[in-house]
Amino acid sequence: MEFDNTTQASPPEIRMIPIAQITVVNPRVRNKRKFQQMTQNIADVGLKKPITVRPCDDGGFELVCGQGRLESLQKLGQTEVPAVISQRPRDEIILGSLVENIARHTVSTMEAMSCLADLRDRGYTHEDIGRKTGLSGGHVCDLLTLYDHGEERLLYAVQTESIGIKSAIIIARCQGSAEQEALLQLQREQQLGDNELRRLRNLINSRKIFGPKLRGNPHQRHGLTTEGIVRAVKREQERQREAVKKAELCEKRLLFATQALKRLFRDDYFITLLRAEGLSDLPQYLADQLQGELPHD
Repeated sequence: MEFDNTTQASPPEIRMIPIAQITVVNPRVRNKRKFQQMTQNIADVGLKKPITVRPCDDGGFELVCGQGRLESLQKLGQTEVPAVISQRPRDEIILGSLVENIARHTVSTMEAMSCLADLRDRGYTHEDIGRKTGLSGGHVCDLLTLYDHGEERLLYAVQTESIGIKSAIIIARCQGSAEQEALLQLQREQQLGDNELRRLRNLINSRKIFGPKLRGNPHQRHGLTTEGIVRAVKREQERQREAVKKAELCEKRLLFATQALKRLFRDDYFITLLRAEGLSDLPQYLADQLQGELPHD
C-alpha cells in the first residue's frame, strides 16, 4: 500500500471532546506499572500532548493515537479530553505520526511500537511499513517481535543504540527479567558477538553456573539477582579462559615431546637402546603422530 506524501495537510483542529463520544477500535493491554506512572504524571503536570481522533459518520470519533492518555484521564475522573481532529484516513494519520516520532526520537519507544503494531494489524506488511518509515522490513519484524513480548527495556536499548536488534532478540529469549538484565549488562560491557551472546544465554537458562539448589531446579528463581547472575557468568568466563590456557599449554608441551621423539626415532642408537631395554610399546596417540618416523622390522 502506498500513500501520497506530497499532499499539504491543513493545520490540525484541536478541541475538547467528551470521552464518551470516543471509540477505541483496537484496544491494547497496557503495562500496569507504566500506565500508573503515566496517570500519575498527568495528575501532577497535566496532559502534555493531545490525543488524535478522526470523525465518524455517526457523529462520534474514532481514536487514532493516545489510548494510554485517554485511559489515564478516565481514571482521573475527567469527562473531556483535548484532541487533534484530523480528516485524513486513519492509516495515513498513524503512518505520518510514526515517521515523525522515529525522526524526532521524542516519543516513548512503546508508543512508536504501538503505531507499528497498529499498521501491521490493519494489514500492512513489514516491507510496506519499512518503505514508509525508512526502516528495513526485517528490522520492523524484529521490533514488533520485541513489542509483542512486552520487552520495553530491550526496545529502549535498541533505540538508544546501546545494543543491536539481533542481540535484543537473543536476550528476549532468556528466562526471567533478572536473567535478561544480566545478559543486557554483559552485552553492554563486553560487546559480545551474537554466537557468544547466544551461548551465554543458553548457559544462564541451563542454570549450570549457579549453586546446587538452582542448578537442580530450572524453575527455581528465589535468590537470583542481576548482580549475582553477572558475577556467576564472569566466573564461568574466567574458568573457561583458564581452561583454554591450560589446554593450549598442554598442546604446546605435547607438540614439543612429539617433535623430540621424531628426532630420536631417526637415531639408530636410540632404537637399539629401546630394543635392548625391551621397550616395544608406544601410546597410540604418539604412534599416530610419529607415523612414518617409526622403524620397520
